[in-house]
Amino acid sequence: MTKKLPKHLLKFIVKQPYEAYTAQNQAVWRYVMRLNIDYLKNTAHSYYLEGLEKTGISIDNIPKMEGMNRILKEIGWAAVAVDGFIPPNAFMEFQAYNVLVIASDIRTLEHIEYTPAPDIIHEAAGHAPIIANPEYAEYLRRFGEIGSKAISSDKDYEMYEAVRHLSIVKEDPNTSKDEIEKAMEAVNKLQNNLGDLSEMAQIRNLHWWTVEYGLIGELENPKIYGAGLLSSIGESKSCLKNEVIKIAYSIEAAKMNFDITKPQPQLFVTPNFAHLSYVLEKFANTMALRKGGLSGIEKLIASTNIGTIELSTGLQISGVFTNVISNENKPIYIQTTGETALASRDKELIGHGVNYHKEGFGSPIGKLEGINLAIENMSPKDLEVYGIYEGLKTELLFEGGIKVSGQIITGKRDLQGKILLISFKNCTVTYKNEVLFKQEWGIYDMAVGKEIVSAFSGPASCESFNDIYKVPKEKTHKISYFEKELKLHSYYKSIRTIRESKEIALEKIEIIFNDVLENYSEEWLLFLEIYELVNTINNSFSKKVLTKLVELKQNKKHKKLIEDGLNLLS
Repeated sequence: MTKKLPKHLLKFIVKQPYEAYTAQNQAVWRYVMRLNIDYLKNTAHSYYLEGLEKTGISIDNIPKMEGMNRILKEIGWAAVAVDGFIPPNAFMEFQAYNVLVIASDIRTLEHIEYTPAPDIIHEAAGHAPIIANPEYAEYLRRFGEIGSKAISSDKDYEMYEAVRHLSIVKEDPNTSKDEIEKAMEAVNKLQNNLGDLSEMAQIRNLHWWTVEYGLIGELENPKIYGAGLLSSIGESKSCLKNEVIKIAYSIEAAKMNFDITKPQPQLFVTPNFAHLSYVLEKFANTMALRKGGLSGIEKLIASTNIGTIELSTGLQISGVFTNVISNENKPIYIQTTGETALASRDKELIGHGVNYHKEGFGSPIGKLEGINLAIENMSPKDLEVYGIYEGLKTELLFEGGIKVSGQIITGKRDLQGKILLISFKNCTVTYKNEVLFKQEWGIYDMAVGKEIVSAFSGPASCESFNDIYKVPKEKTHKISYFEKELKLHSYYKSIRTIRESKEIALEKIEIIFNDVLENYSEEWLLFLEIYELVNTINNSFSKKVLTKLVELKQNKKHKKLIEDGLNLLS
């Protein structure tokens, strides 16, 4: 399935660093999974446990992408590893191709309850199980299809980079408190100054309140299906408490911003998965993708990114839009700057790629002055009557005042015979006293279309542009471990080996325990793993381990984590 991905998405895929996962990472995975399954079997959507099995996600081991893909293939999906957060449009586009994006890093022990960074617990154990439900899987795919076309503002990318930076520094144990606080301040400042929400900001909100933090069922007694909740052992419990406000899910959720750094004060409850698709379609009807018009082109200009407008003829113009001239609230002339490509039905028109339209593209939109019949609807005879045929030097005056004067040399039609382009030589294009195209600039290609029916983010043909999305410059920090930490990881590995062998090597366990007690006295998870092996043996050693865990419970940070771990053993 990943073979179908366009080239511009492939650059985000990384090799899963499976050998780099430490034994402590594996212990974190196992702890979270055991706790989640114990708690979520009663509080998550019924597909959660079934989905874990269907997607091949094990409780004991961090999943390997190859293994997941073999199983996901059976339900029509695939998974790829990426480096942390990727740009929202790219993330959505992967989803449109039925590909689950999985951040391959795993949260540190320090952030075992919740991390702002996307990690393999969140992605694999949170997202993957629910897509085993066909109705939800289709919602996810459709969300990706629509979301990838949402138009962003310049602030959206700033916000994305700020959140990505925060997630990176917060997950790196070597980051100073000052640097984390500075990153949080930057995110909060942007969150509080987003202004009017762009389409991408709104669709990101819908994604957050459904795919990430969604509840399902009855408002008074909902179940969990959002991946952010399913993968957070802290928030999966707190979210169902009365203190968290529950709101019936509707299109209004698009206007509700979220704070990635804090637990959510309110959550939305959908009655069923079908309702998610209903709201998505309702929102899509408000987007420039379906409305086009002057507001659509204005959104693209404000975005300063590559976008596409589609005309009523089906001609698609892709590039960075920089200007629109309007009359009576209708666009009468559009202009791109720099590389532009023309397409029809998402296929680039031969000879009209970025190499030909290097300097941009401009064209009138609309009908000719005083003529009720639009050019696109004219028969060959009509075209001749109105002076639009090859070889004729003509002057076309459009409603609103755009004038095209030149000699027609050719036209371009689609497969159904509808005229898409008219090319002129010795051509001048003017609007009032302003010259929009000079004849010394060469051939003038005029788009044919009485209106803009659609405007969306990205190019019509993914083959037209080499660099649609920026790959983040800042990479996730790879944690370097000192010798003491490597020794600790070796103890985790030894305990794991003993557990898997099912032979309790008591003497060896005692040696490990004593060294951990002396050199890593706060390592509560390793003590818990040791206690798991010896808790059925009622002797002085098992009591000693339990005493240490009880002592560590005095630290408020560890108290709940240890209690939950001990409850699993009772």
